[in-house]
Amino acid sequence: MSKPFVHLHLHTKYSLLDGACHIKPLVHRAKELGMTALAITDHGVMYGAIDFYKACRAEEIKPIIGCEVYILAKEHRSNRDHSVPYHHLVLLAKNEEGYLNLAQINTIAHMEGFYYKPRIDKETLRAHSAGLIGLAACLQGEVNVHLRERHLDEAEKVAREYMDIFGPDNFYLELQDHGIPEQKIVNEGVHELCKRTGLKAVVTNDVHYLHQSHAEAHEVMLCIQTQTVMSDPKRMRYATSEFYFKSREELEKLFPDDPGAFDLTQEIADRCNVTLTFSTGKAESLHFPTFQVPEGFPDGRSYLIHLGKEGLKRHYGFDYDHPQTEDQKKLVERFDYEVGIIQKTGFVNYFLVVSDFVKWSRSHGVPVGPGRGSGAGSLLAYSLDITQLDPIRFDLIFERFLNPERISPPDFDIDFCQARRERTIEYVKQKYGKDRVAQIVTFGQLGAKTVIRDIARVLEIPLNKSAEFCKMIPEDPKITLAKAKTENPQFAAACNVDPDLRRIMQYAEVLEGLYRGTGVHAAGVVIGDKPLIDLVPLARDKDGSPVTQYAKEPVEECGLLKMDFLGLKTLTVLQEAVDLVKLVHNEDVVLEKLPLDDPKTFDLFQRADTVGVFQLESGGMRRILTDLHPTCIEEIIAILALYRPGPMDMIPSFVKRKKGQEKIAYDHPKLEPILKETYGIMVYQEQVQRAAQALAGYSLGKADMLRRAMGKKKIEVMIKERAGFVEGCMKTNNIPADRAGQIFDNIEKFAGYGFNKSHAAAYGIVT
Repeated sequence: MSKPFVHLHLHTKYSLLDGACHIKPLVHRAKELGMTALAITDHGVMYGAIDFYKACRAEEIKPIIGCEVYILAKEHRSNRDHSVPYHHLVLLAKNEEGYLNLAQINTIAHMEGFYYKPRIDKETLRAHSAGLIGLAACLQGEVNVHLRERHLDEAEKVAREYMDIFGPDNFYLELQDHGIPEQKIVNEGVHELCKRTGLKAVVTNDVHYLHQSHAEAHEVMLCIQTQTVMSDPKRMRYATSEFYFKSREELEKLFPDDPGAFDLTQEIADRCNVTLTFSTGKAESLHFPTFQVPEGFPDGRSYLIHLGKEGLKRHYGFDYDHPQTEDQKKLVERFDYEVGIIQKTGFVNYFLVVSDFVKWSRSHGVPVGPGRGSGAGSLLAYSLDITQLDPIRFDLIFERFLNPERISPPDFDIDFCQARRERTIEYVKQKYGKDRVAQIVTFGQLGAKTVIRDIARVLEIPLNKSAEFCKMIPEDPKITLAKAKTENPQFAAACNVDPDLRRIMQYAEVLEGLYRGTGVHAAGVVIGDKPLIDLVPLARDKDGSPVTQYAKEPVEECGLLKMDFLGLKTLTVLQEAVDLVKLVHNEDVVLEKLPLDDPKTFDLFQRADTVGVFQLESGGMRRILTDLHPTCIEEIIAILALYRPGPMDMIPSFVKRKKGQEKIAYDHPKLEPILKETYGIMVYQEQVQRAAQALAGYSLGKADMLRRAMGKKKIEVMIKERAGFVEGCMKTNNIPADRAGQIFDNIEKFAGYGFNKSHAAAYGIVT
């Protein structure tokens, strides 16, 4: 085991500039070397901070959150003179205040100082230096640039300026040796500066790849990033192959006269104690925007109930306060139950926010879909017009959307007309503040095929050859090069014998999975309860609009409201059809009021005349329509759920059972009302929940947890779940243990393929 040493510089794949490292292997390597702490200091970004933090915590290594920023020496960050140089400066967060300041510095660099690079100035640094430690960085650091030119007095002046900004105990000089001659000159100057100023110097080593053997793959990665080729003499490159993850022993050989500088890394690590708190899913840990309740209502709950009562009357034709029939009383009971859960979990405000922008969209000519995802299972959402399909009519389950026994934030994904969705996003920005709304970053990975194509280009291997290699890789979104070799012996053989593919593969297996660039999530928008600059670091898209530096999952873990404003072209087509009917026939067609049993519509389905019809236009789906001869909306919903890899194998049986050509059998009489509409086949996740409720006496919330467990197929969990289910069946329905076990096994088999009925039903309505 290595002596204690902390890597204060670590550049990962999230840098997207020059990092050719995966986070987890780096953290594992630190663990192997006995390191107690590790720092991430990507160039100009914080993309990987959350994943890095969690990976370190998982290995019981202290994560140090930092960034190597680009700073202008004297000019303002708004300067756009390309001849003005910028310098590097390493910043490390000592505490939560430092972390937030680091995020703000990053955001300012991107939103105000971006010019080729995200840059800050001294003004920004002074305003946000609290809680930060500064390091003088590499040869491009401002102090080191002067030392490199042997301008010691100027270097001292700059060093003292940074001492003034950070405080004398919070700024360190750096000693580096990557085999670059200028570093020897700088290191001599660093020793002299320490004598003059009393500053301490710490030994650091930039890490851009994990092992020294990865240096050439890193060069290839740089070519991919910068759109150059390896043969280009002017391409961006590193001077040596020394930018790898080194142990203390390796570095001690380079700095035999500076033993104390190594211990300083631990001193700095001891001073850095950032603890990030992530959302628990409960409302108090979230930063959701606040909906302003109109005058006359004491709180959000009273206004929510008011809107919901109006919706119940609109959809079901009765007064909430005076239900007459048993069905109406059941509706009131379910409405009250949902409101109670939403209030208890603290998501009243969330429902009001979503209801507001959906209503605004519909009233301002932005077509909105009837629903998607599990949200269609909420009666309250239906009464608020967030969704437009009756959850009672389709037996949809609220607990599939918001489970009171496993609280996590509800998530409405909403389809908007693709041509007009930007109007809704702009409305949200105006209502809650432009500084509180941003889109979400995405990272484009080097997948198995992409990495082969990119490396082939960099190595100038002909395009037709790389296309030939890619054809040998199976069509699977989750395919890896290792898996491709296993599944296709032809590809494995070519990797050994084809000289071009052998050249590609020596780099491909190192670079596979790394990120090649950033993008913007097609639908994801994040909304905060305060300016986002106070919560997460932001970057900018090509139009200059704010984008979170954290991807979808970390953004949600930070407690922000992530909404998917999905653009659906079909809604545009439907609206154009409605407009044309009005223009030609002067008739107003209300899509939500169209009958779901229209004979002409089902004639069209039965003859598979569905080119251009949402979800039904593929050749495979049209063949199913001619075989099935659908006669009701439930059958359309079922085939939308079944037409996927896996459950697709059940379609022939579904068709035969409908036609009476195959016997319909139920494992227990209580399953018949649950599975009757799908001819005894368990198609939906909601059917798993209903089955657990009917047979084992589960609540729908507990049944949802069983469904989740079945989907994950963890053996130790399933053993426990099976025992609980069997016990419940025996206690509730006197079903013998062996029979209950068989039923559980059958349900588990189907549960792995089960589809969300709420989503299928909502899309069935669009179809």
